[in-house]
This record gives sequence, C-alpha cells and structure tokens, in this order.
Amino acid sequence: QVRLVESGGGLVQAGGSLRLSCSASGSRSSFSNMGWYRQAPGKERELVATITRDFTNYADSVKGRFFVSRDSNKNMVFLQMNSLKPEDTAVYFCYAQGRFTNVEYWGQGTQVTVSS
Repeated sequence: QVRLVESGGGLVQAGGSLRLSCSASGSRSSFSNMGWYRQAPGKERELVATITRDFTNYADSVKGRFFVSRDSNKNMVFLQMNSLKPEDTAVYFCYAQGRFTNVEYWGQGTQVTVSS
C-alpha cells in the first residue's frame, strides 16, 4: 500500500521561503504524475503544481515563485516556495498517480502559514 508523507511546512513571514518534501513509501510502484495541491480554510482544494517525466504544470497564482521537482528513483517530490504571500496560507497535500494503475494517492497534508 502506498503512503505519502509530507514534511517541511511551518510558519514563515511574507517574502520568505519554504521547501516541502514528500516521500512515497510502502510500494515499489512508480508514478506518472506527482505534485502538490493546497486547501485554504473555507475553500476547495486546488492544484499548486504537478510534474511528470517531461512536463510541469503550475497554478497561475504561483508561477515564477514556486518550483516543483522530483526524484523518481526515490519516489519523492519537492516544492520550493519563494516570495511567499499570506494568501499562500493553506494545508498543502502531496499527490501521486500510479503509472500503470492511474490510482491517485494523497498525503495527510502539511500546514503552511505565511504571516504579513
């Protein structure tokens, strides 16, 4: 069974940076798509950034500030967040999609709080 575990969230001042990490464990599965979503209080979960072997995709609100990367050999995905804004405050969820099964997996979430 696949388990995604995030780390790296926390409290940061506006303009600061954080790096999120996510590790997939418990399976030898490989993943076609990995990335990050977020959910702010009272709002729906939204895409932040995803990455396949060849492509990256970003929400317009984070383009140029956030950068997603992955280590496919280790089944890990990362999110470098720069120039953070208070509106980036949310719970950030790691996401992975099985390469051959298309099954979607989610982490438990990590809180990111940006103070003004």
